[in-house]
Amino acid sequence: MAVTRRTRTSARAVLTAVLILVCTWFSAGVVAAEQPLLMPGKQSLFQRVLAVPGARLHATPESPAGDGVTPFTALYVYAREQQGGGEWLQVGMDRHGSVSGWLPQRSTIEWSQGLTVTFREAIDRDRALLFRDAASVRTLVKGPDLKKYNALYKSAEAGEMSNDSPVVAIQPPGKLDIRENFYLVPILRHEDMYLGNEQARLLQVSSVPLQGNVEEPEPAEPQVVEQAVAEEQPKVVDSDYRAGLVFAIDSTLSMDPYINRTREAVMKIYDALGDAGLVGNVNFGLVAFRDSNEAVPELEYLARTYVTLEQGRNPGTFIEQVNELSAAKVSSQDFQEDAYAGIKEALDRMNWSSQTARYLVLVTDAGPRAGSDPLSSTGMDAAALRQLARDKGVAIFVLHLLTESSNADHAAAADQYKELARFPGIGSLYYAVPTGDVNEFGHVLDTLAGQITMQVQMAAGAQPLPPKPVEPEPDANPQLAELQSKVAKLGYALRMQYLQRTEGGKMPNVFNAWLLDRDLKHPEQRTLDVQVLLTRDQLSDMHDVLKSVLQTAEEGLLSPQNFLNELKSLAATIARDPEQLGSTTAVTAGEGNSLADLGFMREYIEDLPYTGEVMNLSLEDWETWPARRQIDFLHRLEDKISYYRALHDHTDLWVSLDGGAIDGDSVFPVALEMLP
Repeated sequence: MAVTRRTRTSARAVLTAVLILVCTWFSAGVVAAEQPLLMPGKQSLFQRVLAVPGARLHATPESPAGDGVTPFTALYVYAREQQGGGEWLQVGMDRHGSVSGWLPQRSTIEWSQGLTVTFREAIDRDRALLFRDAASVRTLVKGPDLKKYNALYKSAEAGEMSNDSPVVAIQPPGKLDIRENFYLVPILRHEDMYLGNEQARLLQVSSVPLQGNVEEPEPAEPQVVEQAVAEEQPKVVDSDYRAGLVFAIDSTLSMDPYINRTREAVMKIYDALGDAGLVGNVNFGLVAFRDSNEAVPELEYLARTYVTLEQGRNPGTFIEQVNELSAAKVSSQDFQEDAYAGIKEALDRMNWSSQTARYLVLVTDAGPRAGSDPLSSTGMDAAALRQLARDKGVAIFVLHLLTESSNADHAAAADQYKELARFPGIGSLYYAVPTGDVNEFGHVLDTLAGQITMQVQMAAGAQPLPPKPVEPEPDANPQLAELQSKVAKLGYALRMQYLQRTEGGKMPNVFNAWLLDRDLKHPEQRTLDVQVLLTRDQLSDMHDVLKSVLQTAEEGLLSPQNFLNELKSLAATIARDPEQLGSTTAVTAGEGNSLADLGFMREYIEDLPYTGEVMNLSLEDWETWPARRQIDFLHRLEDKISYYRALHDHTDLWVSLDGGAIDGDSVFPVALEMLP
């Protein structure tokens, strides 16, 4: 009996303590729901927000501020309350009931899906305008009213917008490096419209730079908080403007004449730089590649760095190192070489960080080994390598030597190299050298390197940037004249980017602005790139899930319909809530747990402004595809897996939002086209 009384007494004491604690929680207004609030009209998607830079948690609404929140952290919303004339959100790091505290709504951004945008360089088009409201954009598009648009653009470009102007900001000149000026432009809402014959999207966005926000900004009507428009040409001397020019040269049999001619071209540039007192402003590097030395051991190496960009500052060091390079004495296995190994060696091993303008020139007479080739060392195709180079700010040129020995491979190789050398807004930086003529090769190389050097000389001399690229005197060779024009546009864009950085240029801080994803005057040109902000851990999870799905399909354990459902579940999860990676596909979470099986696929994808290739692929489409097209589709997925692995390992690309070391929480905006 005594034991019973003690048990009852203990139970009453525990119950009393729990009731006191619960009452305390209720009085403090911090009782958490078992799960976050659902998005309106959804059955499985929870409300989420991003914390803006400077946001601080509160124990209760309007209580003193506590711990700061890492900028752009995605938080689940558990409750909403009106206090003191404003809305407060109870937030948590996960969807399992773990509440962190309260944030004023004005310290957050709606985060209903994970898509963000970044501005493309304005090459041969106007910079994008951000508008106060959607109606202003619709009015301009309806005509289109180009006269009114031109007046608005001129005012925005000059930084002379009036308070009643429908334009609140303009895209910064050049392209921002997110590692130096991280910013996020999440998509809040969208609507479809047509510009001429092109389908366009009108997007409501918030433009939020990592630096420059004040703590918990006061609520306000949509307006510019900070403009980033230079009112006059910069007056700084661009003495630290540097270009890195790396050659990735095929060093297989019969390539000695091209190796020697490349060395001669570089020496000419060194002489020109010496005369101008600019040795060190253009740094040269050199990588040689062959083919699998496992298949043919006599080739000695697959890819080797002969001159780094640091060594290439000094002409003597460059020549000394390059003199050790000669062509192989034996042939590789077939008429293809692992050219992509040379590209990846240059991207991986060169220190590009101190180079303002970054160029990589591939010289080869052979076709590349695709990622699916058993002898490929990279597992990557042209699209993935180009994107990796783009992530690092490197432009790839290809000088394709159309020699007789590789004649059978010319057309297929050209298609791949044109894709590798494609640069947004400019086109492909590809040049085919007929018959592999050494003299023409040398002329093209001299012209290309000389033009880049001239751009550096202009920058170092602090010459004002003209309103548009200055076209060089065109060469009599039409193909070379076209390449010269592209180099002029590329150099102009890179110089604009540099001037923006040295003058403190940054993203305008704007809330709830509207913009078009296509150029109003030239609708065929996109103004934005679509991305998904992922942490390094999430990228790793995505790599593992996609690899598991492909492996399971290859083992014959998935029907075509289930295979497509798994891919769509993965793609939808990435776009909506990457935190759930690994729990929304049957392959990784157990049979019956894919979004399709749960009946949630439609609500995940029905109002996304942009979707990838997989989302629009039906079983009927798949079954009507010939086997070759199905195989190509699978190869593209494998290519993306290789890209994820390479991106994960390039720690220099990742951004730590809390200022700490690069770790699993560091972030990178991954291009939508590189997602499943």
